Amino acid sequence: MIARKWLIVLGLALGVCVSNGFARFAYGLILPAMREDQGWTYAEAGWINTANTLGYLAGALLTLALIKRLPATRLFVIGMIGTSASLLLSGLTENFALLTLWRITAGIAGAPVFISGGLLAARLFPDPQRTALAIALYFGGGGIGMVLSGATLPMLFAVQGAEAWPISWIALGLASAVFTTLSIIATRHLDDSTSTDARANDATALPMHLPIRRMSFALIGYGLFATGYIVYVTFLVAWMRDIDAGPGLVSLTWIIIGLGIIVSPFAWRRVLARFDNGVPLALATGVTALGTLLPLGLSGMFGLTISAALFGVAVFIARASVTAFSRKNLTPDLQGSAVALFTTVFAIGQTIGPVAAGAIGDAFGTIEQGLLAAGVVLAVGAVVALGQAPA
Repeated sequence: MIARKWLIVLGLALGVCVSNGFARFAYGLILPAMREDQGWTYAEAGWINTANTLGYLAGALLTLALIKRLPATRLFVIGMIGTSASLLLSGLTENFALLTLWRITAGIAGAPVFISGGLLAARLFPDPQRTALAIALYFGGGGIGMVLSGATLPMLFAVQGAEAWPISWIALGLASAVFTTLSIIATRHLDDSTSTDARANDATALPMHLPIRRMSFALIGYGLFATGYIVYVTFLVAWMRDIDAGPGLVSLTWIIIGLGIIVSPFAWRRVLARFDNGVPLALATGVTALGTLLPLGLSGMFGLTISAALFGVAVFIARASVTAFSRKNLTPDLQGSAVALFTTVFAIGQTIGPVAAGAIGDAFGTIEQGLLAAGVVLAVGAVVALGQAPA
Protein backbone atom coordinates (compact mmCIF):
# COMPACT_ATOMS: atom_id res chain seq x y z
CA MET A 1 0.00 0.00 0.00
CA ILE A 2 2.78 2.44 0.96
CA ALA A 3 4.83 1.49 -2.11
CA ARG A 4 1.82 2.16 -4.35
CA LYS A 5 1.42 5.62 -2.84
CA TRP A 6 5.04 6.48 -3.67
CA LEU A 7 4.43 5.37 -7.24
CA ILE A 8 1.41 7.69 -7.32
CA VAL A 9 3.64 10.56 -6.14
CA LEU A 10 6.03 9.87 -9.00
CA GLY A 11 3.11 9.81 -11.42
CA LEU A 12 1.93 13.17 -10.11
CA ALA A 13 5.48 14.55 -10.38
CA LEU A 14 5.33 13.92 -14.11
CA GLY A 15 2.64 16.59 -14.12
CA VAL A 16 5.14 19.22 -12.92
CA CYS A 17 7.61 17.84 -15.46
CA VAL A 18 5.10 18.63 -18.21
CA SER A 19 3.45 21.82 -16.90
CA ASN A 20 6.66 23.52 -15.76
CA GLY A 21 9.72 21.69 -17.04
CA PHE A 22 8.38 21.35 -20.60
CA ALA A 23 5.58 23.89 -21.09
CA ARG A 24 7.23 26.84 -19.32
CA PHE A 25 10.96 26.40 -18.83
CA ALA A 26 11.87 24.56 -22.06
CA TYR A 27 10.89 27.65 -24.04
CA GLY A 28 14.17 29.18 -22.89
CA LEU A 29 15.99 26.47 -24.86
CA ILE A 30 13.81 26.85 -27.95
CA LEU A 31 13.61 30.66 -27.97
CA PRO A 32 16.99 31.36 -29.68
CA ALA A 33 16.13 29.05 -32.57
CA MET A 34 12.62 30.50 -32.97
CA ARG A 35 13.97 34.04 -32.80
CA GLU A 36 16.63 33.34 -35.41
CA ASP A 37 14.33 31.46 -37.76
CA GLN A 38 11.39 33.86 -37.43
CA GLY A 39 13.39 37.11 -37.18
CA TRP A 40 11.79 38.14 -33.89
CA THR A 41 12.90 41.01 -31.67
CA TYR A 42 13.65 40.28 -28.02
CA ALA A 43 10.33 41.87 -27.09
CA GLU A 44 8.44 39.56 -29.47
CA ALA A 45 10.29 36.56 -28.07
CA GLY A 46 9.48 37.73 -24.55
CA TRP A 47 5.83 38.17 -25.46
CA ILE A 48 5.52 34.49 -26.36
CA ASN A 49 6.51 33.57 -22.83
CA THR A 50 4.36 36.33 -21.35
CA ALA A 51 1.44 34.78 -23.24
CA ASN A 52 2.10 31.54 -21.38
CA THR A 53 2.11 33.31 -18.02
CA LEU A 54 -1.08 35.19 -18.88
CA GLY A 55 -2.64 31.82 -19.57
CA TYR A 56 -1.30 30.54 -16.25
CA LEU A 57 -2.90 33.48 -14.43
CA ALA A 58 -6.25 32.72 -16.02
CA GLY A 59 -5.85 29.00 -15.38
CA ALA A 60 -4.85 29.54 -11.76
CA LEU A 61 -7.87 31.71 -11.02
CA LEU A 62 -10.13 29.22 -12.80
CA THR A 63 -8.62 26.30 -10.88
CA LEU A 64 -8.95 28.06 -7.54
CA ALA A 65 -12.62 28.68 -8.35
CA LEU A 66 -13.27 25.06 -9.39
CA ILE A 67 -11.14 23.13 -6.91
CA LYS A 68 -13.95 22.77 -4.35
CA ARG A 69 -16.54 21.90 -7.00
CA LEU A 70 -14.64 19.32 -9.04
CA PRO A 71 -12.35 16.52 -7.90
CA ALA A 72 -8.69 17.52 -8.03
CA THR A 73 -7.98 14.33 -9.99
CA ARG A 74 -10.29 15.45 -12.78
CA LEU A 75 -8.71 18.90 -12.96
CA PHE A 76 -5.24 17.31 -13.02
CA VAL A 77 -6.10 14.96 -15.89
CA ILE A 78 -7.85 17.66 -17.97
CA GLY A 79 -4.86 19.95 -17.48
CA MET A 80 -2.37 17.27 -18.50
CA ILE A 81 -4.24 16.50 -21.70
CA GLY A 82 -4.61 20.19 -22.54
CA THR A 83 -0.94 20.96 -21.89
CA SER A 84 0.26 18.05 -24.02
CA ALA A 85 -1.99 19.06 -26.90
CA SER A 86 -0.85 22.70 -26.71
CA LEU A 87 2.82 21.72 -26.88
CA LEU A 88 2.17 19.49 -29.87
CA LEU A 89 0.16 22.19 -31.69
CA SER A 90 2.96 24.73 -31.08
CA GLY A 91 5.11 22.70 -33.46
CA LEU A 92 2.51 22.67 -36.23
CA THR A 93 2.43 26.41 -37.01
CA GLU A 94 4.76 29.33 -37.64
CA ASN A 95 1.99 31.91 -37.31
CA PHE A 96 2.76 34.34 -34.47
CA ALA A 97 -0.89 34.71 -33.45
CA LEU A 98 -1.43 30.94 -33.32
CA LEU A 99 1.81 30.43 -31.39
CA THR A 100 0.56 33.01 -28.91
CA LEU A 101 -2.75 31.14 -28.64
CA TRP A 102 -1.10 27.79 -27.99
CA ARG A 103 1.24 29.30 -25.39
CA ILE A 104 -1.77 30.85 -23.62
CA THR A 105 -3.56 27.51 -23.78
CA ALA A 106 -0.53 25.73 -22.34
CA GLY A 107 -0.57 28.17 -19.41
CA ILE A 108 -4.30 27.75 -18.81
CA ALA A 109 -3.99 23.96 -18.87
CA GLY A 110 -0.76 23.84 -16.87
CA ALA A 111 -2.17 25.73 -13.88
CA PRO A 112 -4.64 23.02 -12.75
CA VAL A 113 -1.91 20.41 -13.17
CA PHE A 114 0.44 22.26 -10.84
CA ILE A 115 -2.15 23.32 -8.27
CA SER A 116 -4.28 20.18 -8.04
CA GLY A 117 -1.30 17.84 -8.32
CA GLY A 118 0.33 19.48 -5.30
CA LEU A 119 -2.91 19.16 -3.37
CA LEU A 120 -3.14 15.46 -4.22
CA ALA A 121 0.48 14.76 -3.29
CA ALA A 122 0.09 16.53 0.05
CA ARG A 123 -2.87 14.35 1.04
CA LEU A 124 -1.51 10.91 0.31
CA PHE A 125 0.08 10.29 3.70
CA PRO A 126 -1.26 10.94 7.20
CA ASP A 127 2.09 11.63 8.88
CA PRO A 128 3.97 14.94 8.38
CA GLN A 129 7.37 13.45 7.50
CA ARG A 130 6.09 11.36 4.61
CA THR A 131 3.91 14.25 3.48
CA ALA A 132 6.93 16.55 3.35
CA LEU A 133 8.86 13.99 1.31
CA ALA A 134 5.92 13.49 -1.05
CA ILE A 135 5.72 17.24 -1.68
CA ALA A 136 9.49 17.38 -2.23
CA LEU A 137 9.33 14.60 -4.80
CA TYR A 138 6.33 16.20 -6.48
CA PHE A 139 8.02 19.57 -7.03
CA GLY A 140 11.14 17.73 -8.17
CA GLY A 141 9.21 16.86 -11.32
CA GLY A 142 10.00 20.33 -12.67
CA GLY A 143 13.68 19.50 -12.41
CA ILE A 144 13.14 16.23 -14.25
CA GLY A 145 11.62 18.16 -17.15
CA MET A 146 14.60 20.52 -17.28
CA VAL A 147 17.11 17.66 -17.19
CA LEU A 148 15.35 15.84 -20.03
CA SER A 149 14.95 18.93 -22.22
CA GLY A 150 18.46 20.15 -21.45
CA ALA A 151 19.96 16.80 -22.40
CA THR A 152 18.24 16.72 -25.81
CA LEU A 153 17.15 20.05 -27.29
CA PRO A 154 20.54 21.86 -27.51
CA MET A 155 21.97 18.92 -29.41
CA LEU A 156 18.94 18.86 -31.72
CA PHE A 157 19.56 22.47 -32.72
CA ALA A 158 23.30 21.89 -33.05
CA VAL A 159 22.65 19.12 -35.57
CA GLN A 160 19.50 20.34 -37.35
CA GLY A 161 19.83 24.12 -37.04
CA ALA A 162 17.37 26.81 -35.97
CA GLU A 163 14.70 25.68 -38.40
CA ALA A 164 14.25 22.51 -36.31
CA TRP A 165 12.32 24.38 -33.57
CA PRO A 166 8.93 22.91 -34.64
CA ILE A 167 10.38 19.43 -34.12
CA SER A 168 11.32 20.37 -30.56
CA TRP A 169 7.74 21.34 -29.71
CA ILE A 170 6.38 18.18 -31.30
CA ALA A 171 8.89 16.06 -29.38
CA LEU A 172 7.91 17.75 -26.11
CA GLY A 173 4.24 17.20 -26.95
CA LEU A 174 4.75 13.50 -27.66
CA ALA A 175 6.81 13.01 -24.50
CA SER A 176 4.10 14.85 -22.55
CA ALA A 177 1.46 12.54 -24.02
CA VAL A 178 3.39 9.52 -22.70
CA PHE A 179 3.78 11.15 -19.27
CA THR A 180 0.10 12.09 -19.31
CA THR A 181 -0.82 8.43 -19.77
CA LEU A 182 1.35 7.43 -16.82
CA SER A 183 -0.10 10.23 -14.68
CA ILE A 184 -3.67 9.21 -15.50
CA ILE A 185 -2.87 5.66 -14.45
CA ALA A 186 -1.51 7.05 -11.16
CA THR A 187 -4.59 9.18 -10.45
CA ARG A 188 -6.91 6.21 -10.97
CA HIS A 189 -5.60 4.82 -7.69
CA LEU A 190 -6.66 7.95 -5.79
CA ASP A 191 -9.88 8.38 -3.91
CA ASP A 192 -11.73 11.40 -5.31
CA SER A 193 -13.39 11.97 -1.96
CA THR A 194 -10.01 12.97 -0.55
CA SER A 195 -9.04 15.17 -3.47
CA THR A 196 -11.02 18.20 -2.39
CA ASP A 197 -11.84 19.74 0.97
CA ALA A 198 -13.84 22.93 0.73
CA ARG A 199 -13.57 23.80 4.38
CA ALA A 200 -9.79 23.59 4.66
CA ASN A 201 -8.99 24.76 1.16
CA ASP A 202 -11.57 27.36 0.29
CA ALA A 203 -9.45 29.11 -2.31
CA THR A 204 -12.42 31.14 -3.52
CA ALA A 205 -13.01 32.89 -0.21
CA LEU A 206 -12.78 36.66 -0.55
CA PRO A 207 -9.25 37.85 0.25
CA MET A 208 -10.61 40.95 1.99
CA HIS A 209 -10.53 38.99 5.26
CA LEU A 210 -6.79 38.43 4.99
CA PRO A 211 -4.41 40.64 6.96
CA ILE A 212 -3.13 42.04 3.67
CA ARG A 213 -1.37 45.00 5.23
CA ARG A 214 0.55 42.72 7.57
CA MET A 215 1.43 40.47 4.59
CA SER A 216 2.44 43.31 2.29
CA PHE A 217 6.22 42.75 2.38
CA ALA A 218 5.79 39.09 1.47
CA LEU A 219 3.33 39.93 -1.31
CA ILE A 220 5.55 42.61 -2.85
CA GLY A 221 8.70 40.53 -2.46
CA TYR A 222 7.01 37.54 -4.08
CA GLY A 223 5.78 39.66 -6.97
CA LEU A 224 9.29 40.99 -7.58
CA PHE A 225 10.64 37.44 -7.43
CA ALA A 226 8.17 36.34 -10.11
CA THR A 227 9.09 39.32 -12.29
CA GLY A 228 12.80 38.56 -12.12
CA TYR A 229 13.14 34.79 -12.12
CA ILE A 230 11.15 34.27 -15.32
CA VAL A 231 13.60 36.49 -17.22
CA TYR A 232 16.47 34.14 -16.40
CA VAL A 233 14.75 30.98 -17.66
CA THR A 234 13.42 32.85 -20.71
CA PHE A 235 16.58 34.58 -21.92
CA LEU A 236 19.58 32.78 -20.38
CA VAL A 237 20.16 30.54 -23.40
CA ALA A 238 19.65 33.46 -25.80
CA TRP A 239 22.37 35.36 -23.93
CA MET A 240 24.61 32.29 -23.97
CA ARG A 241 24.18 32.16 -27.73
CA ASP A 242 25.22 35.84 -27.90
CA ILE A 243 28.50 35.00 -26.13
CA ASP A 244 29.06 31.99 -28.41
CA ALA A 245 28.45 29.29 -25.79
CA GLY A 246 28.35 25.86 -27.43
CA PRO A 247 25.47 23.38 -27.22
CA GLY A 248 27.38 21.26 -24.71
CA LEU A 249 27.62 24.14 -22.24
CA VAL A 250 23.98 25.07 -22.82
CA SER A 251 22.96 21.48 -22.15
CA LEU A 252 25.13 21.24 -19.03
CA THR A 253 23.78 24.51 -17.63
CA TRP A 254 20.14 23.46 -18.11
CA ILE A 255 20.74 20.04 -16.57
CA ILE A 256 22.39 21.62 -13.52
CA ILE A 257 19.37 23.88 -13.03
CA GLY A 258 17.12 20.82 -13.18
CA LEU A 259 19.21 18.86 -10.69
CA GLY A 260 19.20 21.89 -8.37
CA ILE A 261 15.41 21.97 -8.47
CA ILE A 262 15.25 18.27 -7.63
CA VAL A 263 17.43 18.57 -4.50
CA SER A 264 16.22 22.01 -3.38
CA PRO A 265 13.37 20.91 -1.06
CA PHE A 266 15.78 18.76 0.92
CA ALA A 267 18.41 21.52 1.10
CA TRP A 268 15.95 24.13 2.41
CA ARG A 269 13.87 21.89 4.66
CA ARG A 270 15.21 23.28 7.97
CA VAL A 271 14.98 26.91 6.88
CA LEU A 272 11.34 26.49 5.88
CA ALA A 273 10.56 24.74 9.15
CA ARG A 274 12.34 27.25 11.40
CA PHE A 275 11.07 30.66 10.31
CA ASP A 276 7.53 32.04 10.31
CA ASN A 277 8.48 35.41 8.79
CA GLY A 278 9.92 36.59 5.46
CA VAL A 279 13.41 35.18 5.94
CA PRO A 280 12.93 32.03 3.77
CA LEU A 281 11.46 34.08 0.90
CA ALA A 282 14.23 36.67 1.23
CA LEU A 283 16.96 34.01 1.19
CA ALA A 284 15.46 32.14 -1.77
CA THR A 285 15.01 35.38 -3.72
CA GLY A 286 18.50 36.56 -2.81
CA VAL A 287 20.12 33.32 -3.96
CA THR A 288 18.10 33.50 -7.19
CA ALA A 289 19.34 37.07 -7.69
CA LEU A 290 22.93 35.95 -7.17
CA GLY A 291 22.47 33.13 -9.66
CA THR A 292 21.04 35.58 -12.20
CA LEU A 293 23.79 38.19 -11.84
CA LEU A 294 26.80 35.91 -11.43
CA PRO A 295 27.39 34.93 -15.08
CA LEU A 296 27.24 38.59 -16.14
CA GLY A 297 30.33 39.32 -14.07
CA LEU A 298 31.98 35.91 -14.12
CA SER A 299 31.73 34.61 -17.65
CA GLY A 300 32.78 31.21 -18.88
CA MET A 301 31.91 27.69 -17.87
CA PHE A 302 32.66 28.18 -14.15
CA GLY A 303 30.41 31.22 -13.79
CA LEU A 304 27.57 29.64 -15.74
CA THR A 305 27.58 26.33 -13.88
CA ILE A 306 27.68 28.03 -10.46
CA SER A 307 24.92 30.36 -11.61
CA ALA A 308 22.80 27.41 -12.72
CA ALA A 309 23.34 25.58 -9.43
CA LEU A 310 22.37 28.60 -7.35
CA PHE A 311 19.32 29.37 -9.46
CA GLY A 312 18.12 25.78 -9.51
CA VAL A 313 18.46 25.20 -5.80
CA ALA A 314 16.48 28.36 -4.95
CA VAL A 315 13.90 28.99 -7.67
CA PHE A 316 11.16 26.63 -6.41
CA ILE A 317 11.76 27.51 -2.76
CA ALA A 318 10.18 30.95 -3.07
CA ARG A 319 6.81 29.32 -3.70
CA ALA A 320 7.36 26.85 -0.87
CA SER A 321 8.26 29.71 1.45
CA VAL A 322 5.01 31.64 0.90
CA THR A 323 3.05 28.41 1.36
CA ALA A 324 4.85 27.79 4.65
CA PHE A 325 4.31 31.42 5.66
CA SER A 326 0.57 31.11 5.07
CA ARG A 327 0.29 27.86 7.02
CA LYS A 328 2.21 29.22 9.99
CA ASN A 329 0.53 32.62 10.23
CA LEU A 330 -3.06 32.15 9.08
CA THR A 331 -6.00 30.12 10.27
CA PRO A 332 -7.06 27.20 8.02
CA ASP A 333 -10.10 29.10 6.72
CA LEU A 334 -7.83 31.89 5.42
CA GLN A 335 -5.05 29.76 3.94
CA GLY A 336 -6.97 29.10 0.72
CA SER A 337 -7.48 32.83 0.21
CA ALA A 338 -3.77 33.38 0.81
CA VAL A 339 -2.93 30.79 -1.86
CA ALA A 340 -5.24 32.59 -4.29
CA LEU A 341 -3.70 35.98 -3.55
CA PHE A 342 -0.07 34.82 -3.72
CA THR A 343 -0.81 32.89 -6.93
CA THR A 344 -2.35 35.98 -8.52
CA VAL A 345 0.60 38.18 -7.53
CA PHE A 346 3.03 35.58 -8.85
CA ALA A 347 1.25 35.26 -12.18
CA ILE A 348 1.10 39.05 -12.65
CA GLY A 349 4.83 39.33 -11.99
CA GLN A 350 5.55 36.61 -14.53
CA THR A 351 3.63 38.46 -17.23
CA ILE A 352 5.70 41.61 -16.76
CA GLY A 353 9.21 40.15 -16.71
CA PRO A 354 9.77 38.70 -20.20
CA VAL A 355 8.33 41.61 -22.20
CA ALA A 356 10.04 44.23 -20.03
CA ALA A 357 13.41 42.46 -20.24
CA GLY A 358 12.93 41.94 -23.98
CA ALA A 359 12.23 45.64 -24.50
CA ILE A 360 15.37 46.50 -22.52
CA GLY A 361 17.35 44.04 -24.63
CA ASP A 362 16.06 45.61 -27.85
CA ALA A 363 16.93 49.09 -26.60
CA PHE A 364 20.52 48.12 -25.79
CA GLY A 365 20.98 45.61 -28.59
CA THR A 366 21.77 42.78 -26.17
CA ILE A 367 19.67 40.81 -23.70
CA GLU A 368 22.47 41.09 -21.12
CA GLN A 369 20.97 44.37 -19.92
CA GLY A 370 17.60 42.65 -19.51
CA LEU A 371 19.20 39.95 -17.36
CA LEU A 372 20.96 42.63 -15.32
CA ALA A 373 17.65 44.39 -14.71
CA ALA A 374 16.09 41.09 -13.63
CA GLY A 375 18.90 40.49 -11.15
CA VAL A 376 18.39 43.94 -9.66
CA VAL A 377 14.64 43.36 -9.37
CA LEU A 378 15.31 40.07 -7.56
CA ALA A 379 17.77 41.74 -5.20
CA VAL A 380 15.22 44.40 -4.34
CA GLY A 381 12.63 41.68 -3.81
CA ALA A 382 14.94 39.93 -1.33
CA VAL A 383 15.39 43.11 0.69
CA VAL A 384 11.64 43.77 0.70
CA ALA A 385 10.81 40.21 1.78
CA LEU A 386 13.29 40.47 4.64
CA GLY A 387 11.02 43.12 6.19
CA GLN A 388 8.13 40.66 6.51
CA ALA A 389 7.30 39.95 10.15
CA PRO A 390 4.98 37.14 11.27
CA ALA A 391 1.47 38.13 10.15
